[in-house]
Amino acid sequence: MAKLSSADLMAQFKEMTLVELSEFVKAFETEFDVTAAAPVAAAAAGGAAAGGAADAGQDEFTVILEDAGSQKIAVIKEVRNLNSSLGLKEAKDLVDATPATLLEKANKETAEKAKAALEAAGAKVTLK
Repeated sequence: MAKLSSADLMAQFKEMTLVELSEFVKAFETEFDVTAAAPVAAAAAGGAAAGGAADAGQDEFTVILEDAGSQKIAVIKEVRNLNSSLGLKEAKDLVDATPATLLEKANKETAEKAKAALEAAGAKVTLK
């Protein structure tokens, strides 16, 4: 088997959905007995300490569900797609408790995809 370059891997990751990428991360963590959350939290804390860089252009977004709308079941499904660790009850409780924060410190592309998917399901969403 030929080794894949970092660029090849990144190209593959870009083609994956959020759910597929989340499942990959979980499988990677299990296979290699590591946790991806600690480095991400440390990197986010380092980015927040920079402060002035955020003024040049926002690169971290918070996705807030303002209202589930009339298609509540579809919105619950999308919430579960965004966060596959949520069970049905947890996702329903989150949707019922609007306004609710769904994603924090997400990059622009991820936040916009989440917003588009939720709005397609009938929800009102705000990016901050």
